[in-house]
Parts: sequence; structure tokens; C-alpha cells
Amino acid sequence: MRRRIFQSIFLACFITLVLTTACVTGVIYHDSTQEIKKEVMNQTLYISTAIELSDDGIKYISTVGKESDNRITLISSDGTVIYDNYVLAETLENHYNRPEIQDAVTYGKGELTRLSETLGEKTYYYAIYLNNGMILRVACTIKSVIGLMNSAFFWVVLIALIVLFISVLIARIITNSIVKPINNLNLNNPLLNNTYEELSPLLTKIEKQNQKIKSQFDELSARQKEFDYITESMNEGLIIFSENGTVLSANKSAKKILGDITGKSYLQICRDMNYIKAIESARNGKPSVSKTNINGKVYQLSANPVENNLKSYAAVLFIIDITDKEQIEKMRHEFSANVSHELKTPLTSILGYAEIIEKGIAKKEDIPRFATQIHTEAARLLTLIDDIIRLSRLDEGNLNQEITEIELSQLCKSVINELLENAKNKNVKVSFEGVPVVISGYRSVLHEMVYNLCDNAIKYNNENGSVVVKLIDENNKIKLSVSDTGIGIAPEHHERIFERFYRVDKSHSKDTGGTGLGLSIVKHAALLHDAKISLESQPGIGTTITIIFNK
Repeated sequence: MRRRIFQSIFLACFITLVLTTACVTGVIYHDSTQEIKKEVMNQTLYISTAIELSDDGIKYISTVGKESDNRITLISSDGTVIYDNYVLAETLENHYNRPEIQDAVTYGKGELTRLSETLGEKTYYYAIYLNNGMILRVACTIKSVIGLMNSAFFWVVLIALIVLFISVLIARIITNSIVKPINNLNLNNPLLNNTYEELSPLLTKIEKQNQKIKSQFDELSARQKEFDYITESMNEGLIIFSENGTVLSANKSAKKILGDITGKSYLQICRDMNYIKAIESARNGKPSVSKTNINGKVYQLSANPVENNLKSYAAVLFIIDITDKEQIEKMRHEFSANVSHELKTPLTSILGYAEIIEKGIAKKEDIPRFATQIHTEAARLLTLIDDIIRLSRLDEGNLNQEITEIELSQLCKSVINELLENAKNKNVKVSFEGVPVVISGYRSVLHEMVYNLCDNAIKYNNENGSVVVKLIDENNKIKLSVSDTGIGIAPEHHERIFERFYRVDKSHSKDTGGTGLGLSIVKHAALLHDAKISLESQPGIGTTITIIFNK
């Protein structure tokens, strides 16, 4: 814009300069020519009057011709040149047929202007008819416009250059003065500008556009904040890849799983083949779901393509932690297998003994022993089924009970009394230490928890051993611990001891009649009451299991 304005102003100045020069030159040339003609006419009249009054006209005209710059010629009535102050009269041809001479003879005076193209000059002739029959002609050489320009070429060029330079400065100043208000426009607040009225419609449109853009930007910002809030609050990882596989965006969960991945290529993030195949499948336009292990956890990867206008695909990856789900699934399979095995074992014994009795193979003296064995296995089977039902109820939280205030010390003493007979059979001493405390919970669940802890402490104790049940109330925590002086548990079994059907020594557990579900029931009962459970045990020394309740 600045260039166009400058060029327009400069061109206008240049054209004005040319036209002004031409017009001024023409006017000056016309006026000077008229002055010269008038001077020639006057000189001709003066000389003609002097010749007519003089006794010797030739002598007078010779005197005047020597001092005059104009050409003076005296011609006879037949056209013969009598006198010429520029050249010898004898050398000149007859002038009778000259137009200005013809006009002078006919009309008393005549004039003519002849141009010399080669010299760039023209000559003005003025002739007058004298009373004595002769013709007096005075001529003056006048430069043509071209000749005039040629003679003043240096000054014309110099003045033109000066004027052009001034024109450039003026054009630049005017251009700056025109453009400056436009360059200083406040486009953020167009209506506050004090500038050209012609720009008002444009500024009004800009103001409307600004309002529209602001409204759209505010809406986009609100959506972006909402999107960021949602994605940052997600437990699932969310990663957005560009069409070339570079990470455009990643939420907090994704960074927690994979580290700082912003701006990195998908190949730099993880080298797991399932992950790479999922991303490449999405980049090829096909959704993909797979699993991968990252830092010891199992994640489900859900990659989906996002098509853009270039017919290439970006990708969106969801990372879902399914470690617990996988573990639960694994535990479910193990539980199903263990239940089948645990149920099958006593049933096999029952069916075997019953079949022997049914077919009369058994001796009469063996029938009571077989019946006792059938009763024992049936009781063991019933206990196992009861434990499975209890555990299932704890898993589902379907207890059909209300939370009540329970005095825990009394519950512990009640359990100890129930197990006194079992303790006497093992020569194990069971004691209680602690103060009365009250907690909110499910009475039957807490009873099962304490019962299983004490029952295990008696079953897996040594002869003449001891079991101590402690109840401590301190620092807004209630600690229930059951300690024994039994066989203990090796460190490699500590993490799995609360799993269902897990036994440290299966043969020994079978002898004691354990189902392998007791500590699982304890663990679920603790979780149901938002309590923490800890284990301390050393082989040959004993075991202490502590349940910590929040008040």
C-alpha cells in the first residue's frame, strides 16, 4: 500500500511537472515571439519613414544596417536586391516571387515565418511597400522551441532533477502522513480510532469480527478447560498422537505411567510390541485393543484412528490399568480350580467308603470305622462349603446386617471360650490382654475374623504352646493382635498367606482340618471394616497377626 501511494503521488507530481513546463514554455515562447515580431515591425516602420524623408536613402540604410542585429534588405519594384546588410546584394537572387514581397506589393505589407529544421531556428520576415516603389524587408531570426530547449538543456535538466528530488521528498512525506494513521490503528478496539471517515465501515466490520472471534475463543477456551479438567481427572491414560506419530497431548495419568512423553515419537515411549502394533494399527486406520506389561502392571491399550483432511490418520490411545482385574481373574480361576479340588477330595472319600459298604465288600468290624470316616469327610465338606459361602458374602458385601456398636473385648473373650476345648486338646494356653473398646461393625463378621485368627493360632501351635489375644486403644487407633508360639511362616509365604486356599504345608494343613480359607476370611473382614492387616512371623518362633481399626 505504501509503495502504491508513493508511486501515485510521485507520478502525479511528475506529470504535473511535465505539463507545467510545457505550458509555461509555450506561453513564454509565444509572448517572446510576439514581442520580437512587434519589434521587427516597429523597426521596419522607423527605417521606411527615415528612407522616405532622407535625401540619400541608400546611405542611411547602410549606416543603420551596420549597427542592427536584424537583417535589413532593400528590394526594387522588379525584385532585384539593392541592399542587404548580411551579404552582398549582387550575390542574391531575385526576391520578387517571395511570398512576403508579393504581399507587400499587393497589400502594402507582408510577413512570413520560415523554419529551419536543421538549425532548430526560424526567421520572421516583415516587408513594407515604400512610396518610391521599393520594398523594405526586415528579418529577425527566432529560435524554435526545440532550439530554445537545446540552448538551455543543462539548466532544464538541472531544474528537472531538483524538482524531481523535491517531488520524491514530498511524495514520501505525504505517503507517510497518509499511511501513519493506518499503521497506528488499534485493531483490538477499532471503534476508538480517530482516523479517516472512509475507514469507518471497515473498522465497524473489524469490531464485529473481533466480537465474534472473542466469543468463539471464549467458547473454545471453556471447552478446552472442560476437556483438560476431565482428562486430568481420569484414572485412565489418554495420549493423542499426530499423523507422524508424535505425542501432541497426554494427560496426568498417561505421564504417570510412561513418564514425560510430550513431543516424543511413539517409538521412543515404549518398545513393547503390543503397544507398537496398537499405535501402528490406528495410524493405518484400524482400531486396536491389546494388553501390555509396564513396570510390573498390566494395562489394556485401546488405540483408535482419527482421520484428517489429508486422508492420513492420527491416533488416540487409552491406557487402562487392569492389574487388579487380571489378578481377580487369575484368583477366580485359581479359586474355581481349588474349590473343585477341595470339594472333590472329601466327596471321593465319601463315595469310596459308601460304595464299599453298599456292595458288601467291607467287613462288619470295619463298617463303624468307614462310617466315622464318612462322617468326618462330610463334616469337613460342610465346613468348606460354609467358609466358601461366608467368603462369597464378604466379597459381595451382601450381609443383610446392620452396623452396630460392638464391645470388642467381650467378643474376643467369647471366642476364646468357644475354643477352650480345642486348646486343651492341643495343650495350648489361650489368654486375653487389653481394655474394653467399642467399634462400629458387623458382629458376625468380626466374630468370624477373631475366631479364624484364634483357631489358626491353636491349630498351628506346638504342644504346650500359648496364644495371646491383645486389644490396645491408642492414638485414635484400635489394635487387635493374635500371637502364637507355633510353627511360624517362612518369609517367602508372607505375601500369599491371605490368598484363598493357599497353604504353606498342605499335608500339615490337611491333618489339622484347615480349608485354606480362614485367613482370606480375615482379610476380607478387615477390608469390610476399613481396617489394615499386618503379619509378623518367623519359622519355629511363632506368628503375630495384627488388625488396626480406625475409630
